[in-house]
Amino acid sequence: MRTILVAGGGYAGFYTAWKLEKKLRRDEARVVVVDPRPYMTYQPFLPEVLAGSVEARHAAVSLRRHLRRATLISGAVVAVDHAHRTATVQPAEGPEFALGYDIIVVTAGAVTRKLAIPGVAEQAIGMKHVEEAVAIRDRLLTAFDRASTLEPGPLRRRLLTVTFVGGGFSGVEGFGELLSLATSLMRAYPELNPAELQFHLVEARDRILPEVSDGPGQWVVRSLEKRGARIHLNAQLISARDGHVVLSTGEEFDSDLIVWTVGNAANPMVRSHTDLPIDGRGMLIVRADLRVGTESEPVPDAWGAGDDAAIPDLAVSRPGAVTVPNAQHAVRQGKLLARNIVATLRGRKAKQYVHHSLGTVATLGLGRGIFQYRGIVIKGLPAWLMHRGYHVLAVPSWERKTRVLAVWLTAVVFGRDIVSLASVQDPRRAFVTGDDPVEPPAHPPIRCQHVQSA
Repeated sequence: MRTILVAGGGYAGFYTAWKLEKKLRRDEARVVVVDPRPYMTYQPFLPEVLAGSVEARHAAVSLRRHLRRATLISGAVVAVDHAHRTATVQPAEGPEFALGYDIIVVTAGAVTRKLAIPGVAEQAIGMKHVEEAVAIRDRLLTAFDRASTLEPGPLRRRLLTVTFVGGGFSGVEGFGELLSLATSLMRAYPELNPAELQFHLVEARDRILPEVSDGPGQWVVRSLEKRGARIHLNAQLISARDGHVVLSTGEEFDSDLIVWTVGNAANPMVRSHTDLPIDGRGMLIVRADLRVGTESEPVPDAWGAGDDAAIPDLAVSRPGAVTVPNAQHAVRQGKLLARNIVATLRGRKAKQYVHHSLGTVATLGLGRGIFQYRGIVIKGLPAWLMHRGYHVLAVPSWERKTRVLAVWLTAVVFGRDIVSLASVQDPRRAFVTGDDPVEPPAHPPIRCQHVQSA
């Protein structure tokens, strides 16, 4: 029996394995999925996890609950020797081992792009995984509790200052949702002054949300600024050491919470530890039918999809265009990849991947959103409802859809839950200290007490 190895259980990998289970005969092939996490993250829900509008577990789709016939390995594929049909797996526990296969599906996904900026590695939190979204939310809620015990001053301003670096899709959505939560929290903290709440979005380009056209992008900036946010365009982060933010424009301020959403980088395994062909960016070279390789030189028994694959975008007329790394493409690529593998196993021809965009929809906070499909632009509440409707339909399984809907309906009646569970990040503290009150961590000295204009 053939072995199909799926390297990565994210969007593309999960849907490939899920559909293979449904289409393969039991004696036709076995599917092995390797991923360090026991779930697939439904990333469009991460901004709502930040805001408490979606429970963290509801944004995670259990692999074992849905992939019942596949063999699941908790670990990561760290190298691929396709010439010998062998992958090296680093399990969650124990030494590396070699895993043989007949067919490989590379869906390892991209990683967060990091830059060598002082303080970022020590201070910033990413927004690619459920754990990060939960930590960001708990950090904000804890900051409000601590700020409420302080007199007005530099430390209180620092606790109430949030900085997002990166004005792409995930950054703007996360920024808007967290701003919505923070603004609503002010009603529960009468001792705090709303003017002390500072939200900064830093973007190196001259605009945010490159997925929409200029007009809607400018409207988003104006909308966020009306809600009290500071949008720093044509600005780069120079330093974040000890939470002291320094921008290329000369502006400086202290921020207790820094969220890094600058974008994706090539997966290190794909870029450096495989004999499969890659392009200059370290992305896997994939044909339109999702086989690895080029039209003239396909690689036998190797397939790829998702954020780590450079796949020709046949829906646009621009030469050399590749599909953008988003959920719309990853889900559909995974489904087609499964169909194509089954087709080739049965002697049929693989189909090419073509997907015309359904439009762009983004949440900007509770009751606020934007949607664009070509020249059609919808703003505000209708766009926000479209965002929720689309994603509750898109999240896998009726079980997850039902849970998410239940949380949303409950929030309509009772509002969002504002309890911080930051203590779960150090669960033994109460046991070790004998339930003594936990002292808040000491902050570095305040080095800047106001924004300096360039």
